[in-house]
Amino acid sequence: MTASRTLTARSAWHAVPRHQVRRFAEIALAEAPALAEEIMGEIRREYPHLPVVLDDSGEPMALIGIRRAIEAFVRHLAQGDHTVGRPTVPPGVFQDFGRGEGRGGRSLDALQATYRMGVRMAWRRFAEIGQRLDIPPPAMYELVDAGYEYLDGLVDQSVRGYAEAAARQAGERLRLQRRLMDLMLAEHHRGDPSDALAERAARIGWPVPGRVAAGVLLRPAREAVAPAVGQGVLLDMEHERPRMIVPEPDAAGRRELLDRALAGWSGAIGPPVQVTEAAKSLRWAEAAVRLMERGLLPSGEVLYCAEHTEALVLLQPEELIDDLALRCLAPLAHCAPAHGQRLAQTLLAWLETRGGAPEVAARLGVHPQTVRYRLRQIRELFGGSVDDPDRRFELELVLRAHRLRGLLGNAVE
Repeated sequence: MTASRTLTARSAWHAVPRHQVRRFAEIALAEAPALAEEIMGEIRREYPHLPVVLDDSGEPMALIGIRRAIEAFVRHLAQGDHTVGRPTVPPGVFQDFGRGEGRGGRSLDALQATYRMGVRMAWRRFAEIGQRLDIPPPAMYELVDAGYEYLDGLVDQSVRGYAEAAARQAGERLRLQRRLMDLMLAEHHRGDPSDALAERAARIGWPVPGRVAAGVLLRPAREAVAPAVGQGVLLDMEHERPRMIVPEPDAAGRRELLDRALAGWSGAIGPPVQVTEAAKSLRWAEAAVRLMERGLLPSGEVLYCAEHTEALVLLQPEELIDDLALRCLAPLAHCAPAHGQRLAQTLLAWLETRGGAPEVAARLGVHPQTVRYRLRQIRELFGGSVDDPDRRFELELVLRAHRLRGLLGNAVE
């Protein structure tokens, strides 16, 4: 049975003569300050860790809240209209209690336990008053039900205050976290950023690591929920392409945790760098994402730049590589496209193996005699330059870049 049902026209409490109800309220209100002190003392003994917050006059806010709660409850019982449902909960105070627990990083368990203790102690006092006034037991039982529904209202207010504080703290932490990330990922700093970085990290309780890796993510859907990257990984979802900073990326188990958290996402994580050089790691991650979008790196997953160094180095400076290719591969320009492509494949295989016709043939899957024929043609086209170490390096560079771009084709006949 709830208070909204107990204090109705047909309730046992409603049947109590009005003079007894008024007398009950007078006594209970007179004893409310002492009862509040008693409850407060018991709370302090049972829960000494709960903070004591004073108002402007130096009186504990908790004591004020308890006294007001008792008085509001008793006045409700004394109303002439007994059809009123749940008693009105004193606004503000209990919501402030919840906010205090939220700001302090504590749970509401202890606070709710103190509320239940207060209701039990208040009920014992009210029961004594009821006995003195010969109020029938059924009416007092309804009073108990009303008290616990009243307790629900107090808890509701505290939960509301707790949720507000938690949301405010979460928002503030995200703001401070973004400021920290902005500082770390800035390309240029005025002087040594270490002190500012340490100060901002301390404000969110983030231990400054020795090395970090910066990442860029591509959303799988516009309203995608932030991935649960785990404690310590900084994540900024405000960007069109979310960014993150991974502390100690080479730590044991870090890769496995990230792979699980980022399942379904795509993007890139830059190489590990010193914490003050996170912008360099971000630059490589952004470059990898651009190559993914062009189809030059695998998409649909989160790549690690350290595993795609060749592609990032050779595919990034496109203009320089293209210019070098025009000069280095000029002798092939006069060959038919398919034949020139086969010669380029053979030349690259020879440069990579540094072997003879059998080794090159094994790599290309053709007969050694075919390789010998092509190598003779290559020497005729390129002359003695293929024996120059610097020229060989340039040739291998541009041919590897062409292979990464898919410009060498697959035909090796």
